Amino acid sequence: MAIFTTDNPWVLIFGVLGNIISIVVFLAPVPTFWRICRRKSTEGFESVPYVVSLFSAMLWLYYASLKSESNAFLLITVNSVGCVIETIYVALYIAYAPKKARMLTLRLLLLNFGGYCSILLLSHFLAKGSARVQLVGWICVALSVAVFAAPLSVIRMVIRTKSVEFMPFSLSLFLMLSAVTWLLYGLFLKDLYVACPNVLGVTFGVLQMALHAIYRKGNTIVMEEENNDASVGKQSSDIQSCNGHAIASHIDTNVFDEDKEKCERSFIILIEAPDKGPVATPSEV
Repeated sequence: MAIFTTDNPWVLIFGVLGNIISIVVFLAPVPTFWRICRRKSTEGFESVPYVVSLFSAMLWLYYASLKSESNAFLLITVNSVGCVIETIYVALYIAYAPKKARMLTLRLLLLNFGGYCSILLLSHFLAKGSARVQLVGWICVALSVAVFAAPLSVIRMVIRTKSVEFMPFSLSLFLMLSAVTWLLYGLFLKDLYVACPNVLGVTFGVLQMALHAIYRKGNTIVMEEENNDASVGKQSSDIQSCNGHAIASHIDTNVFDEDKEKCERSFIILIEAPDKGPVATPSEV
């Protein structure tokens, strides 16, 4: 097919791999939303990661549409799929969220729509040709760098608790592989705007792998029911991380013990203090 014509086969190889891996990570929150639909409740999850991911995918889609190269088709496919998946997530969230969270999500969507239209109009009237591509490219880079900074809070918690319990190895691995493939795709395509943010993604991925190697046998985090301590709020954990094309994902707290389903969403973390006995601290990512 003409749309896949390329002078460098590595561009096609890493572009296709990037699509496959990115779609796998896009689908990571499916168990969460399946549970939300089953229980008809968002259970403390937030919509911000999914709204931001939708905005980022829309911007990358616009950037890819401005590119003249046939290989931009691979950027269009992955971000089109991302837009569809994130839209479904946000729609389900709005359907089952309480009124306050629903209104906040709708305001964020309105803000996203306004921001996207503003970028569309400004780039159309203020820049032409290659200058427009560069303007939109740098906007995408800035947003991707901001999204890639999301795992910092998780990394900080891992170092503090000396446990990787809230940073699943498979998720960290796929996020790093996604960043690596898109970095190589950008380098072989000589597209600075695709390659640049994924350098940061690879860096964070390597750091997460190193933390898994260091803390995989670290302190065990013990989970207790919320009713055992009325002073501790509901525990929820919903981690958003992305590659250069914005990927939203989460950590499902229902992975600890299938026989303890009653504890699915009401957790506290007990961390052993050296001289003061067990100290209860709620974990919020």
